[in-house]
Amino acid sequence: MNNEDFVELPLDGILDLHTFSPRDVASVVEEYLIACRIEGVLAVRIIHGKGKGVQKRIVRQVLEGLDFVLRYRDAEVASGGWGAMIVTLSPQDHD
Repeated sequence: MNNEDFVELPLDGILDLHTFSPRDVASVVEEYLIACRIEGVLAVRIIHGKGKGVQKRIVRQVLEGLDFVLRYRDAEVASGGWGAMIVTLSPQDHD
């Protein structure tokens, strides 16, 4: 990615991945979760879509590799069902 490829996302706890290509999903998810944690947004909904499950697998791999992810699950039907995940982050330590 170069500087022209950066997209600023609101840190409102909702990350919709529909506009990102699968090759960018892992870095977008990781960077978004890090930024949310810094800002104290500890409950995040990641919308990956239902499709063939490619983005969902990528998101799960990222979540499993981040030590500050306390838990994650498929969203309730009203929040996207199996097309979205609810993620709980641990608070950032402030020294």
